[in-house]
Amino acid sequence: MNSKHQFVQLSDGHFIPGLGFGTYKPQEVPNSKTTEATKIAIEAGFRHIDCAYVYQVEEEVGQAVRSKIADGTVKRQDIFYTSKLWCTFHRPELVQSSLERSLKKLHFDYVDLYLIHYPFSMKPGEELFPKDENGKTIYDHVDLCAVWEAMEKCKDAGLAKSIGVSNFNRRQLEMILNKPGLKYKPVCNQVECHIYHNQRKLLDFCKSKNIVLVAYSALGTQREKPWVDQSSPVLLDDPILGALAKKHKRSPALIALRYQLQRGVVVLAQSFKENEIKENIQV
Repeated sequence: MNSKHQFVQLSDGHFIPGLGFGTYKPQEVPNSKTTEATKIAIEAGFRHIDCAYVYQVEEEVGQAVRSKIADGTVKRQDIFYTSKLWCTFHRPELVQSSLERSLKKLHFDYVDLYLIHYPFSMKPGEELFPKDENGKTIYDHVDLCAVWEAMEKCKDAGLAKSIGVSNFNRRQLEMILNKPGLKYKPVCNQVECHIYHNQRKLLDFCKSKNIVLVAYSALGTQREKPWVDQSSPVLLDDPILGALAKKHKRSPALIALRYQLQRGVVVLAQSFKENEIKENIQV
């Protein structure tokens, strides 16, 4: 594998590259940009690609990976690919077919890591964000432990090499860890994590249980209007980060990424700009 990477061993014995390329994109960015950016990322040396069913770009990401396999840049086993189970597919009978749907879009036989994207369920169906006539989200009631058992079956079927969770708090993790008859524990918990929200307590808990913390929005969030107060400070403009960047002759983004690696966190870096992608791999 690529020598630029440090690897972190997961509790099931598999290794995850410490730096990953995030493929989430705002709606206004065309899907074709994802194909292009993923190819650039692989050429630059990224071997860990993070995606999800709900991002609706798995076809584009799969296409980029396959083109880099076809031209000899990588082999499939060099790539660590993550996908995520969306909230409308939590009913145990839907879990494996949802993963198979992702695999079909990707033209892959397996994913390296499959995560429960969020610890809540929504009404099953093709609608990604089901809402009632008043615009309120329609939730579903599914026991998280039952969802986890279906995830374990995906691993047993060879469709996912490792399984984990995302956006879980300590209580939700404990629910899975204390489940009677637990076959596999979650290898990781992927959460928002950056210098303004460093998840110290959750990180300590995860380390105590040998669960790897994976950080998304490590360079700050996308600042999308529905979720983020537009007057809140921009992380990469932070004066302390800027001073450290100056001192070490690096960019603020590299300092923010390095911070996570040094505390044992697997970190995702996301950009559609070639110069930024090439810079981020230097961490």
